[in-house]
Amino acid sequence: MKRIKLLKIVVTVFFILLLPCSTFARDIEPVVSTDWLEQNLSEVVVLDVRKVEEYKAGHIPNAINVFYGSWAMKRGDLLNELPADDDLKDVLSSAGIEHTSKVVVVGKTDAPTDRVDFTRVAWTLKYAGVENVAILNGGYNKWMNDKKPVSTEPMKPRTKAYKGKFNKSLLTKKSDILIRLDKALIIDVREPDFYVGKKKLDFVAKAGHIKGAVTLPTSLMYEKDATYKTKEVLAGIAAGVVGSDLSREMILYCDTGKFCTAWWFMLSELLGYKDVKVYDGSFMEYTKDPSAPVEQ
Repeated sequence: MKRIKLLKIVVTVFFILLLPCSTFARDIEPVVSTDWLEQNLSEVVVLDVRKVEEYKAGHIPNAINVFYGSWAMKRGDLLNELPADDDLKDVLSSAGIEHTSKVVVVGKTDAPTDRVDFTRVAWTLKYAGVENVAILNGGYNKWMNDKKPVSTEPMKPRTKAYKGKFNKSLLTKKSDILIRLDKALIIDVREPDFYVGKKKLDFVAKAGHIKGAVTLPTSLMYEKDATYKTKEVLAGIAAGVVGSDLSREMILYCDTGKFCTAWWFMLSELLGYKDVKVYDGSFMEYTKDPSAPVEQ
């Protein structure tokens, strides 16, 4: 009898060890405060994605600088596209980031586009297989407002060959969207006037939204000082639109694949939704296809 119990324990431990790391609790919270970061600077990689001249003028001590444009680029006439996998590996290697690194992404919050720079980079890191990725609540602006220490000494990372396994399940393409229109929950994170078709950007071919998409504007996430609303408030906002089924397949899009990463990060990393994807080409690519269904 004892041997049977021991065998059960051994088998259980064996299968636990086989589970992927993502099934375990993350080592750092997805959204960290300036106080927490100040106390844990030696334990994490602080990744500053602002422009080089901004970084040189002042940055969080020990932060490394890899400008946003290294993580999202123009491909053809599409904006904010993922680099090729090999190129992304080179960026990670030159930054000294490994798949086991604990990374806190920092940017500025001056404008709405700035606020989603660091969520786009955070999503890209998760796509590349970095398990523990966090963002600094309020970004570098909050760090300065809280009178935290600042350095002007540039940090040169130790380069290491990146060996993480890419998580392609976080990405979806137009062909997937067309197949999943009646199956997945399609989420438009643009502001209401763009969703209903009253406005559009010049580089987007049509006004309106993907057929059947629901609206969850990015601006709902922030307080007036560009920090995030509390987890409880964000959970209520999200559940009111996407429901409370954590396993439901969701596909997020915006105009270029940048703003949608803000709600992706909150839904996937903070609120626990299990199957959340980003449409990288977003509405800019989608509306180039005259046969792709659009609603207003």
